[in-house]
Amino acid sequence: MDRDYFGTDGIRGRVGDTPITPDFCVHLGWAVGKVLASSGSPLVVIGKDTRISGYMIESALEAGLASAGIDVNLFGPIPTPAIAYLTRTLRADAGIVISASHNPFEDNGIKFFDGDGNKLPDEMEVAIEAQLRQPVVSVGSQALGRAYRVDDARGRYIEFCKGTIDRGVHFRGLKLVIDCAHGATYAVAPGVFSELGADVTVIGADPDGTNINHECGSTYPETVARKVVEIGADAGIAFDGDGDRVIMVDANGDIVDGDEMLYVIAKTGLPKGRLTGGVVGTVMSNLGLERALETCGIPFERASVGDRYVLELMRARGWQLGGETSGHLVCLALTTTGDGIVSALQVLVAMVESGRSLAELRNGMSKLPQAMVNVRIENPGGIAANPLVDDAIRGIEAHLNGRGRVVIRPSGTEPVVRVMVEGEDADEVNEQAASLAAVVEQANGG
Repeated sequence: MDRDYFGTDGIRGRVGDTPITPDFCVHLGWAVGKVLASSGSPLVVIGKDTRISGYMIESALEAGLASAGIDVNLFGPIPTPAIAYLTRTLRADAGIVISASHNPFEDNGIKFFDGDGNKLPDEMEVAIEAQLRQPVVSVGSQALGRAYRVDDARGRYIEFCKGTIDRGVHFRGLKLVIDCAHGATYAVAPGVFSELGADVTVIGADPDGTNINHECGSTYPETVARKVVEIGADAGIAFDGDGDRVIMVDANGDIVDGDEMLYVIAKTGLPKGRLTGGVVGTVMSNLGLERALETCGIPFERASVGDRYVLELMRARGWQLGGETSGHLVCLALTTTGDGIVSALQVLVAMVESGRSLAELRNGMSKLPQAMVNVRIENPGGIAANPLVDDAIRGIEAHLNGRGRVVIRPSGTEPVVRVMVEGEDADEVNEQAASLAAVVEQANGG
């Protein structure tokens, strides 16, 4: 369905540019409130990451919701998956996350959960967009909504995270480095791992409103890797700005991405009955993951990129584990959305129960070289169907002859086309990816 504002993961953009402006956010809060107003006495909860623009957006959304007669609970800085969890447990009608995830601080976004902690269904997004076409009309003073600060939101979520692993499991003797990306996990993640017994060194936990994701966190795992090697830690854990993604590092300082974490969790959790079914990845998941899971007898299927599509396929198959190479993993047996802390806990449980290091656990999976090139295109939607691009893709696939893959897709969050070639020879895939990217630019008139 066509939408003016909602993308694949809510509404996102540069702060100060439409739609991330104060007047739009007031309008959006009112529109959400109008859609929810028919459900009796609606309650909406709002959390955010540590971007300085979060103050402005939070206040504007609160004003819009109150003008529609909606009560609001405010959590302050807290991870996105915490908002999904608290939306359910506080019996709210919707949860709002103010975050642009792994993007730089100049960006921000607004995404939503329904009352069950799931992403909003299409029909609700369409209904909100319909209300955005109407002028804001406030309810009378006697019907205005009220706002309440929830002071124990972080503590509730810490206890939830700890409760996702068996009570008999502890991390005493594990030395960990936690990188909070100066983001939403800074006041939550250190407590989770230290309360479970780990010796925790924390970095990236001094947010100033502008340093979120800057040379730290899951998009810059080299920082946590250096610290792991420096202090001789057993593993490093790096979250993104809103805490729904995680990348890990083994004791050697080698990066362990989402594909490898899926492999570790699947091969240890499925045989023990903690998970059921197979694993859902995406079209970008490394072919090495598919081959490694096949060796273990674990089914694997690919969805389109985006947690919404991963979740849709997981639910359609009745499977409980899925995720993306970026470290956005979903353990449906434990929670309803991607959760960096919960995912990292599952990997650590595998280490503790097996008595093996993270490097040893990942050894059964051999990643194939991948080359990714981003080509900037203002309207990237139809580029893959261009005859020039289609012929180039067919030529590369014929050359690879089953020894690799070609993926070309428009980004869901920025005006670029992502060109990916995967194969058994690194030089070859780099050459083929560069060649295909040049064809994309040519087809776009570059």
